Amino acid sequence: MANQSATISAYHAHVYFDAGSLNQAVSLCENARNNLPVAMGRVHQKRVGPHPEWSCQLSFSADQIGEVLPWLILNRNGLSVFLHPVTGNDLDDHTKYITWLGDSKPLNTKMFL
Repeated sequence: MANQSATISAYHAHVYFDAGSLNQAVSLCENARNNLPVAMGRVHQKRVGPHPEWSCQLSFSADQIGEVLPWLILNRNGLSVFLHPVTGNDLDDHTKYITWLGDSKPLNTKMFL
């Protein structure tokens, strides 16, 4: 049964890439920032937090999911995107409430324990 007390305040979409897809990922994130109600984070060319690959975070409000998710589905062009809500419970947000576009990757969630 779902946690009825959890409230989604926002979402984070983490676009994963490597050296070979860096330009593609930057272009995707910049296009998202320029065309959608999202904030673009830094382009990390190293592993950050629980993420197993280089990544760039797109942040957006909960009420924008209906606009942002379809756009990412249609424009990710083979890149993997890890999408999770922001509920205030980082462990659940990164394990129970996740959505993957493309190939899923194992996250290092030890920092949330």
